Amino acid sequence: METRDQLTIITRDGFPLTIQVSGPPEAPALLLLQGQSNSHEWWDELRSDFEPQFRTVTFDYRGTGGSRGELTELSTASFAADAVEVLDHMGITRAAVYGTSMGGRIAQMLALNFPDRVSALALGCTTPGGPNSVKRPREVGQSLARLRGREHTQYLFSLFYTPSWTVAPRYSKLLGDDTMTTQESAAHLRISAGHNAWDRLPQITAPTLIVHGDDDLMNPVENARLLHERIPGSRILICPSGRHGFFEEFAEVVNPEIIGFLSAAS
Repeated sequence: METRDQLTIITRDGFPLTIQVSGPPEAPALLLLQGQSNSHEWWDELRSDFEPQFRTVTFDYRGTGGSRGELTELSTASFAADAVEVLDHMGITRAAVYGTSMGGRIAQMLALNFPDRVSALALGCTTPGGPNSVKRPREVGQSLARLRGREHTQYLFSLFYTPSWTVAPRYSKLLGDDTMTTQESAAHLRISAGHNAWDRLPQITAPTLIVHGDDDLMNPVENARLLHERIPGSRILICPSGRHGFFEEFAEVVNPEIIGFLSAAS
């Protein structure tokens, strides 16, 4: 496994962003974008799959991990602009981009607002947003809002993983950064809920692979099909029985497909 370097940069508006980089310095760059209310630790169990072939870059979103400060008006577009500042600091002109969940929303805005920076795009368990997207079942949202403590964690775990995953870790890195304040978590919820790329999706020019689990109640699989219809020339891969964390549970199947696609397209 490659060693991972960590550094902090100061953005255009004076906010500190913590970056993590690993993999061969001369390899093609891959930017990994995690889900809502999560730091780079989202990728901890997966990153080593990408490191042999890619210079792999993550960063802690504002309000997570090592990137803390006053949160002003934020959006998936502003987080995409943060991502470009990260690439600029690393001297990376173009990168393959793989975003999951809210990271997939950010990846869409990155491909739309900075098309020359994205060599290839992989979108996992994500949505176009807006009124045309398919919302999660009402009872799922009600349960997430109602449950507290261990019950909430257990319910969240069931939304990410199947009961048959025998190697499931006792503590998942996908269930949120527990160092976040209530205000930081609320800001991330607004960012994710405010995303709407529907009208602009046909403008995406990067080769795009859309991946999703077909048993995802957090973000219904119909959204993958909508993205596929809206993004010209995109490919789609549906993972049978996969839930919202399908990309970790079924990594042995999913990651080779993503690596093959991004390598060929980059």
